[in-house]
Amino acid sequence: MQRLHVICNPVARGVDDALVQRVATTLRSAGHGVRVSRCRAVAAADDLIADTAARGERAVLVGGDGFLHTMTGPLIAHRIDFALVPAGRGNDFARQLGIPTAPDAALRLASAGTVAPVDALKVRACAAVHFAAVSVYAGVDSRVSQLVNGYRRIPVAAHYPLGAVQSILTFAPRDYRVEVDGVVHEYTGVSAIVANGGFYGNGMHIAPDAIPDDGRLDVVLLGAATRARFLRLLPTVYRGRHIRQPEVTVLRGRTVRIESSGVSAYGDGEFIGDLPVTVEIVPRVLRVVR
Repeated sequence: MQRLHVICNPVARGVDDALVQRVATTLRSAGHGVRVSRCRAVAAADDLIADTAARGERAVLVGGDGFLHTMTGPLIAHRIDFALVPAGRGNDFARQLGIPTAPDAALRLASAGTVAPVDALKVRACAAVHFAAVSVYAGVDSRVSQLVNGYRRIPVAAHYPLGAVQSILTFAPRDYRVEVDGVVHEYTGVSAIVANGGFYGNGMHIAPDAIPDDGRLDVVLLGAATRARFLRLLPTVYRGRHIRQPEVTVLRGRTVRIESSGVSAYGDGEFIGDLPVTVEIVPRVLRVVR
């Protein structure tokens, strides 16, 4: 038997009282001691995880990549083991690690799985420090995240396809300067992505060779001089075939700095800050049940 702290974001799409109660009931039926908390604000995340540590519990997070993003810094700071019940729009962290999206299957893993550490990303932007679990990106994909986060009356299944179309129509290619472990790369394009896992944007296989526990960042530079060229490139991203195209450069390193004009950086679907940003790998600090 384990002592588990189920934490959810009650305003997240896909997370409702019925799901949370199902999670709690299933875990109690398996013999675990369970309590439930609702994280209603980003500022509350550290207190909830600190309380989890003080009580000697394992966290069970019910939510998607954005909710995990909120919890990543506190999870690292308090060295908490956690399980994830995917309930978001993208669930790309779960996709990369093979965590089932079906709640019952995810709960079986939460009960019986073993803890395996994975890497995290430490981001410095606008004199602040952030942490991310999956990826940090700056470009047309930032615009997608901005739009998707603002949708209210649009079906969830349509969020990313609609956001992608709207973003491509409004985001013009621009000049980027990306420094990877001290080596500078300059290009005209639509994004720079720093990835710890292979997927982002609800299943786009943006960094197909990324390994989340190897102590390295996969850096994908999406160069496309025109919107028309990017539109031809976009379908190949879902299968990871974009890395074969001449406009795409893939690099690996431990520290990355991204510079461009008029671009914001997002991490795991959440706003981080305007460029420039610096991202570095923090090896094996997220203790996730897999």
